[in-house]
Amino acid sequence: MRRVFLRDCAPGDVLEDVFVITGRQFSASSTGKFFIKAFVSDRTAQITARMWNATRETFDAIPESGFLTIHGRIENYQNNLQFIIEQIWPAKEGTFDIADLIPHSDKDIDQMSDRLVEILGSIQNRHLAALMQAYLDDQPLMAQFRTAPAAMSFHHAFIGGLLEHTLNAMEVADAVCRFYPALNRDLVLAGIFLHDIAKTWELSYDCSFRYSDGGQLVGHIVKSAIWVEQKRKAAEEMLGEAIPQPLIDVLQHIIISHHGVPEFGAIKLPATPEAIAVHYIENLDAKLAMSLAATRGEPMAGVEGNWTEYMRAFGGRLYRPDPAPADVDAEAPARQEAPDATAAPSASPKPPVLSNPLFEISGGKQGK
Repeated sequence: MRRVFLRDCAPGDVLEDVFVITGRQFSASSTGKFFIKAFVSDRTAQITARMWNATRETFDAIPESGFLTIHGRIENYQNNLQFIIEQIWPAKEGTFDIADLIPHSDKDIDQMSDRLVEILGSIQNRHLAALMQAYLDDQPLMAQFRTAPAAMSFHHAFIGGLLEHTLNAMEVADAVCRFYPALNRDLVLAGIFLHDIAKTWELSYDCSFRYSDGGQLVGHIVKSAIWVEQKRKAAEEMLGEAIPQPLIDVLQHIIISHHGVPEFGAIKLPATPEAIAVHYIENLDAKLAMSLAATRGEPMAGVEGNWTEYMRAFGGRLYRPDPAPADVDAEAPARQEAPDATAAPSASPKPPVLSNPLFEISGGKQGK
């Protein structure tokens, strides 16, 4: 039987399938009757669920986070979908596909990982290069890095999301740095690679996305900064020389300031050009991913109109339509002139040197 995903449900639908249940609470109504409140999700959506006339025994049998078979119906409550649970029991192994229940990146994990290693391999500073290699050599860490989500719900909240977010930001940084010659590309790339790396430790994502105990107590920003000191020792053994303390300090500063301002979790305000660049570039990727998913992705059943619901990350609602769709076939190959068979073969092309009016000074020279 074809699975019905939560994104496609509408009020009145009756479902019986395996879902992820999280955030269970045992509460009493105004009439004194007990009920269970929780979140039910699959890879497409998460909605609030309630089970009326519940018992403590039923509540205790529900895991804090796990796969359960649920029979119930979908209702409309205050313009939002709500899952009313009528029966619930453990999910049997082999009766469900975990890929239906946990969202995954739609990009190739191996290709993204290879590209990330390639970009890090272009770092020129030997101290930073050795430090990056110390992380890449940590196979358990990198295995987690390939699969971890970048967040619980806000952006890139899917398996492989941390890798996808980090690589996206590194690709953007690689392009941006060409316009600002005085910006230290090595530091920006290293800072982006490390800014969220302890999400691998902060988040648990075996069947749902939630914070680990350490994640709740310490958080990924502090832990990521601590790891720099630990990896420093391995890098120094690799190099046979000490890594300068100012480099460690600046790299840790990038990590602890990448949220920008204290109200969003930054421990320090960005105080170097590279820290400023990392903050804006990684925030750009996160915000664009969120806004595009909300406006250009598939809306949930029953959601209509040109505007999204209120989104806290943007302080309001977002306009959905794209008013300027392409008038040409994006899949059609670009027209190219036929090559001159008599011309001598050219050397490997070099990346273009990009100019920026911000750097133009008198005499037509670029500032360094």
